[in-house]
Amino acid sequence: MRELLVKKRIESAADGLTMSERKLAAAILSDYPYAGLASIQELAKRAEVSPPSISRFVTKIGLAGYQEFQRDLIAEIKEGQRSPTEIHRGSRSVEGGYLGDFVARATAQMAIASEAITEVQFERVCTLLSDSRSDVYVVGGRISDTIAKQLSFHLRQSRQGVYHLPENIDVWPEYLLRMRQGDVLFIVDFRRYQHSLEQLSEKASKDLRARVVLMTDKWLSPISKYASEVIPVPIESGTLWDTYTAALAVTEAIVTRIAEDNWEQTEARINAWDAARIIQKDRSS
Repeated sequence: MRELLVKKRIESAADGLTMSERKLAAAILSDYPYAGLASIQELAKRAEVSPPSISRFVTKIGLAGYQEFQRDLIAEIKEGQRSPTEIHRGSRSVEGGYLGDFVARATAQMAIASEAITEVQFERVCTLLSDSRSDVYVVGGRISDTIAKQLSFHLRQSRQGVYHLPENIDVWPEYLLRMRQGDVLFIVDFRRYQHSLEQLSEKASKDLRARVVLMTDKWLSPISKYASEVIPVPIESGTLWDTYTAALAVTEAIVTRIAEDNWEQTEARINAWDAARIIQKDRSS
């Protein structure tokens, strides 16, 4: 697959686009990458531009034509759905000591994350999650829910109104019924994306007018079309498993910044939390 994603090509060319090309870009990105899989005539009708305008557009973003444009989009979709067995077939061997090489790869991923997420966006997300006027609901996928749990646990130390959705989706309506307009739904969804999380985000954003914040990978979960904030983090380790090291680092940065910016409130809440804690004593035989 090409190193530069189609979405990044469009974003890089944004300043040089004409008005009609900006309309086309908006139509593609609003339902990315699926909007670009339609025929050129269908996309032209949806974006209210002509087919020749689309041809000029894909050339402007550095592709040879509409067929290559669609081939790259299909490749991105396939990459986002790769299983561990497929990832392993293309992974490179570890060089030198296994632990040292693995840690070096994880460190590189964290550096990439710090560049992919701007300080402005980071501050926006922190402000959104720290606003006590809105409740925060947090959930992740089969494996990525570990990141969601980390965020929800530490965020509870700083503020009230933080709810982690359980794994059982039959319980989710309880939280949707509680959700109000302006509340925040923070979702962690990496490849292979979960349809249940996409349905949850659609209901929350469209029916309840909640604000969806998505943490995902560079191929973008389908939830991105419902999200007001998309936090892209690298997950490729070059080994059998994707790595969540960068995602965890970003999560810890978010909750630490919120706690430090609201330290008096956080300190009071931690003290109250500890006072209410139920201590379990070990029973020795």
